[in-house]
Amino acid sequence: MHFGSFVFSISADPEKDHQVIDRTLHEVELAEQAGFDAVWLTEHHFDGAVAYADPVVFGTAVAMRTQRMRIGFAVLEMALYHPVRLAVQTSLLDHLSKGRLIVGTGRGSAYNEYEYIGFGITLDQGRDMLAEAEELLIKAWTGKNIDHHGRYWHSKFPELRPMPYQKPHPPLVRACISETSVAEMAKIGRPVLIGVQTVDTLRHRLDLYRDTMHDAKFSDSQVERSLDQTWVQRGLVVAESDQEAQDIAGPALDRYRKHLLDARINYNISEVPVVDPSQPRPPGEVVEQAFLAGTPRRVAEQVDELRDIGARNVMLNANVGQIEPQHVERTLRLFGEQVIPKFKDA
Repeated sequence: MHFGSFVFSISADPEKDHQVIDRTLHEVELAEQAGFDAVWLTEHHFDGAVAYADPVVFGTAVAMRTQRMRIGFAVLEMALYHPVRLAVQTSLLDHLSKGRLIVGTGRGSAYNEYEYIGFGITLDQGRDMLAEAEELLIKAWTGKNIDHHGRYWHSKFPELRPMPYQKPHPPLVRACISETSVAEMAKIGRPVLIGVQTVDTLRHRLDLYRDTMHDAKFSDSQVERSLDQTWVQRGLVVAESDQEAQDIAGPALDRYRKHLLDARINYNISEVPVVDPSQPRPPGEVVEQAFLAGTPRRVAEQVDELRDIGARNVMLNANVGQIEPQHVERTLRLFGEQVIPKFKDA
């Protein structure tokens, strides 16, 4: 199995953004020292949900601070970029990192309409633009004498410089919220990023992905290659006891959810839907489903459970909701020393 550090660094106070950004860079360095295989960067604007906001620029700093880990985006909000400009930026970052880049794309936030409005578009337009944005991005990475005339972009140029370091281009993966999206990506053989889900749901979606690729006549080796590039997500707290880990994870998740909800209430133009208390909470709001949490032994058991359902790569957020730095550092250290070695050849 492979493990990625998902750095989703909330900053509740604008005056402390600089401090949080510095700590996040340190967290990335600690993850590489601990033996993580990748670092995953995300994107959110205007609300402090991600202190560094721009994963492409921040990814350059990460490339300079690391030597081995792959650098992935989980995800770029594609509607906020001109695809050709993004092709230039990612090609350069691919060179700066010596071919360590993974480009994760998505429609962006499904709830934060203020992010789109801030960049002069709407939430609905953002959803509609994704397919063409990816199409033009790949054309720019791989083609010559590009002449693209689409619904949203018109572009004509001889060829990209520099072309990507990886050939034909950096791995392209898609974040998928729904089962339908997972199946759509499987039909074209594109690896996926799956957010927090129950173990049973993850098992079903990984099986669906595999079966759909086979139905689409992909070879066994192609299916295996795509599954090898598919990632699932969890939070992570490793502590001296299971109870201590739970005591850290629970309030952290509450802070994380409150920060996101408050931003939507304060900044969205549309009214935020009221949650029905009679309905089950989504997995991302339940500690036992959202986290790997406990002693190193307990966390290894939880990783085993994910491996048994077919997960091969797990992105782990060791700093959900502004966990104290000493707890984040301990989590990364203990996971690196006592958990990763158990799965090094798994």
